[in-house]
Amino acid sequence: MPDKELINMGFDSVIYSRMLTAMTLGFHIIFATVGVGIPLMICIAEGIGILKKDAHYVLLARRWTRGFVVTVAVGVVTGTCIGLQLSLIWPSFMRVAGNVISLPLFMETFAFFFEAIFLGIYLYTWERFRKPIYHWLLSIPVVLGSSASAFFITTVNAFMNQPRGLTFKNGKIAGIDPIAAMFNPATPTEVSHVLVSAFLASAFILAAITAYLILKQGMRNYYKKALKLTMTAAFIFSIATIFIGDLSGKYLAKYQPEKLAAAEWHFHTVKGADLKIGGFLSNGDEVKYAITIPKALSFLAHDRFNSIVIGLDQYSKAVTPPLWIHNMFDLMVSLGMYLAGVSFLYVLGNRIRRFKPMIHNKKFLWLIVAGGPLAMAAIESGWILDEVGRQPWIIYHHLKTSAAATTSNGVGVMLIMFMLLYALLAVMATVVLLRIFRNHPVEAELEGHDND
Repeated sequence: MPDKELINMGFDSVIYSRMLTAMTLGFHIIFATVGVGIPLMICIAEGIGILKKDAHYVLLARRWTRGFVVTVAVGVVTGTCIGLQLSLIWPSFMRVAGNVISLPLFMETFAFFFEAIFLGIYLYTWERFRKPIYHWLLSIPVVLGSSASAFFITTVNAFMNQPRGLTFKNGKIAGIDPIAAMFNPATPTEVSHVLVSAFLASAFILAAITAYLILKQGMRNYYKKALKLTMTAAFIFSIATIFIGDLSGKYLAKYQPEKLAAAEWHFHTVKGADLKIGGFLSNGDEVKYAITIPKALSFLAHDRFNSIVIGLDQYSKAVTPPLWIHNMFDLMVSLGMYLAGVSFLYVLGNRIRRFKPMIHNKKFLWLIVAGGPLAMAAIESGWILDEVGRQPWIIYHHLKTSAAATTSNGVGVMLIMFMLLYALLAVMATVVLLRIFRNHPVEAELEGHDND
């Protein structure tokens, strides 16, 4: 359908631009997440294998690396799409922020090349060193490169939430400080949350794959060790995520109170604010059927049960984020607690002998399998909360999203083209990954170690 007809139906270039960017980011985040988390799991697995002289852990690292390379390739394509779309469909944003965010964007590219170089060396030097530890050392730059890449690109988003490093004079930029832009008040909580949640999601995805294989093929020592490693890591990262989430709430209360108020359906500024979980809105600002925890929002925001929490009554509706981000917040927190609960039960069952049969029970294994996609759903809902919760601003309190988008009528066509591209990439990545592991079954690779 031509763009002009869709505009008559209520669609315009701003909506198209937001839809296209949302689709691109939503798809890219899947591969970016595993691109950050999997290298750490590979490094840990090979390190344990060398330390314990256990070939199963080394084989884990080797097989995970094969799959990781495929996700990196897709991540490169989708990451390039994001860079292209910034220039094509957000020209006003780039005119304002381009000179400020150019440094972290350049450093992100440098970090990726650093990671890619060592990943290539790591991939093609298995069993080439007399001492295996030398090969393991090559995994460290891969971990550092992937984490640094996430750090630099996240500082760009943090700048959008708390712009620093630029001053406006008569509607024009008068001063630029890229370092101040990178290390803004949002950077510590955003970067730590992105990194730890990526580690958590990656650990759970690997655990879900392992649990599924156990259900289909039965328990082996190799699978048992893989599940123990991934679920233990998932538990550690889930606890870290909870603490960082608490810090994020305090950041919002100080720097983006309207986002916190919208996410919590907190309509009136009060002392000792309650935390609402779930529920439905009635008559605009009346919350029904929610689970209410007395004074918990005040504690989340300021570490004091009787502190004052700013409500939406202090803001005009023109600058109030969409209220449905409350559902994204609830979803993110609920899924995070699910992951923490399942991983805790596994660790507990693994430590206490009488509970061990529980963690290898079919029903519990299916809970772990579900944790893989649910972990990614938590990542997606968190990013939606962050991005939509900043609306109507693309640069907080400086530039509105409606003023930053292109006025071109061709964005609708781009939306369809990129949708087809991502569908093709998803199918190709899935097919390649399945063929890699079907052509190299773990049973064959276990020969020569202990075939159990």
